[in-house]
Amino acid sequence: MPPQNQIPVYIKLRVIALDSHEIHFRVKTSALMGKVKTSYAERVGAPVNSLRLYFNDQWIDDDETPEQLEMENDDVIEVYQEQTGGASF
Repeated sequence: MPPQNQIPVYIKLRVIALDSHEIHFRVKTSALMGKVKTSYAERVGAPVNSLRLYFNDQWIDDDETPEQLEMENDDVIEVYQEQTGGASF
């Protein structure tokens, strides 16, 4: 719990998939991005371990926070579903 004089800061993030499906999240700047990914996975019915989040030309680790990533209100996070298998030509 933050000290009494330090109020948690919230920002609104937009998570967008390749199919243009968009979900908005209101998160603390100190929240772990793994929580955002888990919440997104639950909402769209995808396995959380198959998703990757991408922001400002870099992959996001689950233990990073919006503050560490210098995110601001209405920033866009792209979500990609990892693909396994497939044929080689």
